[in-house]
Amino acid sequence: MVVYPGFQAMCFVAFSAFEVANKNSGETLYDLHVLSEKGGLLPNSFGMNVSTEAIGDDEFDTLLIGVGMEVPATSLAVASYLRQAARSTRRLASICLGSFALGDAGLLDGRRATTHWRYAQRLQERFPKCTIDMDKIFIADGQIWTSAGMSAASDLAVGMIESDHGADLARVVARGMVMHHRRAGGQSQHSALLDLDAKADRIQTSLTYAKRNLRMPLDIEDLARAACLSPRQFTRVFRSETGTSPAKAVEALRLEAAKLMLEQSRLPVEDIASEAGFGNRERMRRAFIRAYGDAPQSIRVNAGPLATI
Repeated sequence: MVVYPGFQAMCFVAFSAFEVANKNSGETLYDLHVLSEKGGLLPNSFGMNVSTEAIGDDEFDTLLIGVGMEVPATSLAVASYLRQAARSTRRLASICLGSFALGDAGLLDGRRATTHWRYAQRLQERFPKCTIDMDKIFIADGQIWTSAGMSAASDLAVGMIESDHGADLARVVARGMVMHHRRAGGQSQHSALLDLDAKADRIQTSLTYAKRNLRMPLDIEDLARAACLSPRQFTRVFRSETGTSPAKAVEALRLEAAKLMLEQSRLPVEDIASEAGFGNRERMRRAFIRAYGDAPQSIRVNAGPLATI
C-alpha cells in the first residue's frame, strides 16, 4: 500500500482482510508492505506516525493507494512511480479518494472507475476520459480497481481475495472480519437499511428479516412477529424509528435488490420481479418509475456490461 501524508487509518482495513486470509489459509498468501514517497515515519489522519518503506524499484503483485479525507496532491515522483508500476504490476487499486492519484498518473483514461459519492462529479470533471460510476462499491476494470468510501476498502480486499483464491476463502474472511454481509462491487454506495436508520434492535431485526425474505408477502403481521411486537405496537414503533411506514420500507428494500439484480445479472425481468417480491413485472415497473424515473429495462441498459472481478 502506497500511503500519502495524512492518510486515513481505515485504509488498513484492506490489510486486515489479507491478514485474515493468511491466517485461515495457513500460509502467507499476501506479503504486506507500507510504502510512501520518501519512506520513514509518516503521520496518518489523526497524527499517529506509521513506519513506511520508500517507493523504489521493487515490484509488487498489487499496489493499493491510501490517502486522506481530501482530494490528494500527487507529486511528480509518485505519479511517475505509479505509471512505471502499471507496466509490471498485476493490479493497481485505489481506496476512496485514492482514485485521484490514479487519475493524476494517467491510469484512469479509458477506464470505468468509482470513488466516494461526494467526490464523483469532481473526479469526472478532472478526468473526462474516464467513465465515473458513483453508484458502485468498487469497480475492477482490467488491472485498475477503484473503490468508494473508506469502509469499501474491506469489500475491495475481499473481492480481490475471491478473485485470487475463490469464493470459499472470501466467505471465511468476511465471516472472520464480522462483516454484516459481503457487498458485491456492483452494489450501490447508498443503502436502504442505512437510510431507514432504525436504532431499536427489534426494528433492525424486522428489517433484516424483510431483506432476507423479499419473495414473501411481508405483511405487518410477519414483520411484527419478527420484531416480537404486536402489529399495532410494531407499526407505531417502526414509524417512530424510521420516519416511514413498514410498507414503504419494504418497497425500498425490494427496489434496491431488484436494481442490483438488473445491473449485475441477466435474469429475465419477470424473474427479478418475483425474486424481489414485486409479484409481476408491471408492478415492479410502476415502483421503479416512482423511485427512479426510469423503467427496469432502462436501468439495465444504462448499467452497461456486467461488472466482473
